[in-house]
Amino acid sequence: MKLYITTPSPFARKVRIVAREKGLSERIEEIAVDPYANAPELLTTNPVVQVPTLVAEDGLPLTDSPVIAEYLDVLGAGPRLLPAEGPERLRVKRLETLANATLEMGVKLVLEKRRPEHERSPSWMERWTFNMGRALDALEAAAPDAEDFNMGVLSAGIAVSWISFRHPDYDWKTGRPKLVALQAALEQRPSFQATVPV
Repeated sequence: MKLYITTPSPFARKVRIVAREKGLSERIEEIAVDPYANAPELLTTNPVVQVPTLVAEDGLPLTDSPVIAEYLDVLGAGPRLLPAEGPERLRVKRLETLANATLEMGVKLVLEKRRPEHERSPSWMERWTFNMGRALDALEAAAPDAEDFNMGVLSAGIAVSWISFRHPDYDWKTGRPKLVALQAALEQRPSFQATVPV
């Protein structure tokens, strides 16, 4: 399998962590690409040129990190990170979706800051910052626990680690002790250590 990534991408990191947790990393070739340069090898598999993109074992391209992560979760060894059905699946998916929403707000801020200053929208940046904070508050209230390692918990850990990486001046830690503890615990896992964004 081929996995197209950028190492700073939190969505690519999620898939890379799942691959390692499920014992699949030896079966996946990670290929770093520049989506903003319309990397030809990525463009042939993903028409919107986004990472992560996985070329699965049957040659089918998979896009969107939750889809890829679930595919690897089913394919790999060990306990499922995303329950197959029932209320527990919904609980984990809700946490995963909330973590992804947190990241989406942060990514929008990064992209907006890359625009020339005269093209930036202060009102949108303010809205995305507030939304990111509210999503973090909701994650704190959900109390993800590193001992209950699942797709939602690992997504929450990735979200706060990425915010520290990309928004070092944003204080997400104050008033959120459960997320601080979650980050500290998850960053000790080999899968997290092997995928630190650079």
